[in-house]
Amino acid sequence: MDIFTVSFFGHRRIYDHDKTENKLTNLLRDLLQNHQYVDFLIGRNGDFDTIVSSAIRKTKRLYRSDNSSHVLVLPYPTAEWQNNLTSFQSFYDEVEICEKSANAHFRSAIQIRNRNMIDRSDLVVFYLKEKSGGAYLSYQYAKKQNKKTINVAEL
Repeated sequence: MDIFTVSFFGHRRIYDHDKTENKLTNLLRDLLQNHQYVDFLIGRNGDFDTIVSSAIRKTKRLYRSDNSSHVLVLPYPTAEWQNNLTSFQSFYDEVEICEKSANAHFRSAIQIRNRNMIDRSDLVVFYLKEKSGGAYLSYQYAKKQNKKTINVAEL
């Protein structure tokens, strides 16, 4: 099976939720229609991650749910995850702990996890309006790795 992997990174705070979710839904629909199988890799660290997860669930419900996986990639086992396993398992198709970041210092763990997700990806989707922060560092890394990128904020 040909698996197309997409990861998502964006700013913690986003103020145009509905507009962003609509753009993502269109992008996700196209990905589901044009690829045999799609792995959507997502974190859980801010507004963009929440919007992406909502758009993934909506798109799978409305268009196609048989050729994709909604995967939460955690940098390390969090208390929230450990205390709510059933909830996480019902919301995501799969939950992974990034092996490379799980043993790292917590201050560097998220960026290590982000780089691991980018390395696995065929496409990296961003929401960037500022040239600062962790999402922008991930964008710079993706460009350096010659990954195909889309900035939803510019669509």
